[in-house]
Amino acid sequence: MYQYNHLEDYIRKFYSQLKIFRPSDLDFRRIAKDLNIKVFYWTHKSQALFLKGRAFIFLNMNLSFHQQYQEFMHELCHILFHAGDQMNMPPLFRVYQESKAKNFTLHACIPTFMLNDINLPRDINAATHVIQQTFNVEFDFAMSRLNLYINNHCFMPSWNTAN
Repeated sequence: MYQYNHLEDYIRKFYSQLKIFRPSDLDFRRIAKDLNIKVFYWTHKSQALFLKGRAFIFLNMNLSFHQQYQEFMHELCHILFHAGDQMNMPPLFRVYQESKAKNFTLHACIPTFMLNDINLPRDINAATHVIQQTFNVEFDFAMSRLNLYINNHCFMPSWNTAN
């Protein structure tokens, strides 16, 4: 039986509380509503902020829906786990927060507990396409998550990486 790491376990419990159990339940607009986070669309870089105790996420309206979903999850990490204005913090701490947010985004967009339930093809490109279609993410993002999934499982199936 697979032992979830801390982040995977957090996301599984977090989604369970929000009654998110299947990839089709992963809707960032619903998550925002359930968490009382106001989402705005604008032409600038996506970001999150707190104002008078309320969380806001600003998403770039020029991004594709898949990119907005991924950016929302990135900003959600900052809301859930980070504090402070990144413009006024030491550069290495900002890098640390961004690294944590990137990892959170991969897991939040494509949760391990859902990925475990998918019978993925042995061809790495075909498996990436299945993940991309199932979770509504970009191909490169799906590939990054698949590589992380394989590495974290300490299990290397006989993936066919030939094109």
